[in-house]
Amino acid sequence: MPRSPVMETSAPPIEALIVAVPETAGSALYGMVDVLASAGNLWEELAWTDTPYHPIRPRIVSPVDAPFVCGNRVPVTPDQFVGDDPSADIVILPELWLAPDDDLKGRYPDVLDWVRRRYHAGSSIYSACSGSVMLAATGLLDNKEATSHWGYEDLFRTRYPKVRFRPEPPLVFADPAGRIVTAGGTTSWHDLALHIIARHVSPGEALRIAKVYLLKWHSEGQLPYAALVRPQPHADAIVRRCEEWLAEHYRDAEAVTKMAAIAGIPERSAKRRFKVATGTTPINYVQSLRIEEAKRQLEAGSVSFEKIAADLGYENLAFFRRLFKRSTGLTPGQYRRMFRPFMEAGGGTLRGP
Repeated sequence: MPRSPVMETSAPPIEALIVAVPETAGSALYGMVDVLASAGNLWEELAWTDTPYHPIRPRIVSPVDAPFVCGNRVPVTPDQFVGDDPSADIVILPELWLAPDDDLKGRYPDVLDWVRRRYHAGSSIYSACSGSVMLAATGLLDNKEATSHWGYEDLFRTRYPKVRFRPEPPLVFADPAGRIVTAGGTTSWHDLALHIIARHVSPGEALRIAKVYLLKWHSEGQLPYAALVRPQPHADAIVRRCEEWLAEHYRDAEAVTKMAAIAGIPERSAKRRFKVATGTTPINYVQSLRIEEAKRQLEAGSVSFEKIAADLGYENLAFFRRLFKRSTGLTPGQYRRMFRPFMEAGGGTLRGP
């Protein structure tokens, strides 16, 4: 089959600058570069269909005007220097290697100022995973909805309380015009790249890129992957003792009442101190422990959800089913079908770290 000649369209490419700092995850950085650079040409080359073109020109911008290494010692050679105040139609803040309590405050002021200037000049601003922590540090997310990896929910609650954090969706639009978009977990940059191509090139081209790279839209959101119970740093020894007791006795129908007795203080005071220290109520904490146990059993075996619910102390199966779906975004059957293949691929044995 003869091929049409390779020709570029006359329209100038859309300029996309992807921010790189030493904490940047190299896979997300270069993955975004590859996928955006492939729009308009990779499918066309492989399928010998339309004339290839390059509608997006992705480049790397950095506060360092020299080569450096980012996360896992991946080498980076920036194309642009933040100090030169480069312009761009699109600015992307990819995933960063950050501790769950690292708010980035005090670091990279030049980058934060440049991102704010670009937004006010009309650029579209996108972040993926923990890149939204850097975006939050600019103040552009104040009083707006945003997402990030579910592991940073507590950081947003304590360090960026003005941001209305949503842990469940893969993408969150901070404004009606869609000029600020945040993406959730680590591989949500796939969703973000497809969204950028769909919006700035065409939905059809986004579909073609998804086919070439075998990318899927994470329509299930982040909830199925999230750990519902995470240790919170606090100095309340009584609450810590309560957490440890609940971790062993969450099946008990009167767990919260007995927890207060273990604490040695009035139940009302125990509940109040628990909420202040952990950010959640004792009953929600117990329910999360029970759902985590249900998830483990659904992942690892073929026990019916009815038996799992009964073992966890729920006589009202419909209530626990609703609670499970609200917490994970999936029905028990959907959850089992989603995660059971991982167990089967590993020989049916769940190994911890």
